[in-house]
Amino acid sequence: MKILVLNGSPKKEKSDTMHITRAFLEGMSEVSENETEIIHAVDKHIEYCTGCFSCMRNGGQCIYDDDMRYILEKILKCDLLILSYPLYCYGMPAPLKAIIDRILPLSSMEMQRTGDRYGHTGQADFSHLHYLMICGCGFPNSRHNFEPAEAQFRLMFQDNHTIITIPESPMFNAPEAAAVTVPRLELVRKAGKQYAENFAVDSELLKKIRTPMIPEEQYAAIVNGTVN
Repeated sequence: MKILVLNGSPKKEKSDTMHITRAFLEGMSEVSENETEIIHAVDKHIEYCTGCFSCMRNGGQCIYDDDMRYILEKILKCDLLILSYPLYCYGMPAPLKAIIDRILPLSSMEMQRTGDRYGHTGQADFSHLHYLMICGCGFPNSRHNFEPAEAQFRLMFQDNHTIITIPESPMFNAPEAAAVTVPRLELVRKAGKQYAENFAVDSELLKKIRTPMIPEEQYAAIVNGTVN
């Protein structure tokens, strides 16, 4: 399986969320042989989309000649596209958002109705693609944090998508938190293994992964430096 990971964290390999993503990929590798490429969004030269729609009218040709051409080629050739990023202001970091804005060349100006909404038809066949969002945040609670990012992801990729979110993710970069982070990453590996088998993760397993690793009040107290 060809896997493309778009890492939205400016911290690149040191990203809290990348601990989760790597564990998921390790789980997948237990089941399938994968060819994985990780692109750090912050390292790429990506011009901002101007909304001129030239790409949607001219066979996918953007007015900019930058790293986005390479990324689009990689997206079309992969089987699984993973967006891995920390939550920034209830959405994705700017470097990754710049890339997502520039996927317009995959669509045409033509619109079609699907269910109760309209969307652009594709200029290429990417029906084989599966999409995975892995997102961590620094708050202790899952509710009232991830909802905007999840809604955007579902609207962008309506089919074949899976979402994994984890609160308290800075703990993955804290060695002293290993007592709780190691078991959580083991659950993520299990999810990766399940996903490699049938492109799905059991809902009960996802629920366990998304729960706080330590009580919310305790985590907040640690962050606030008020633990005795």
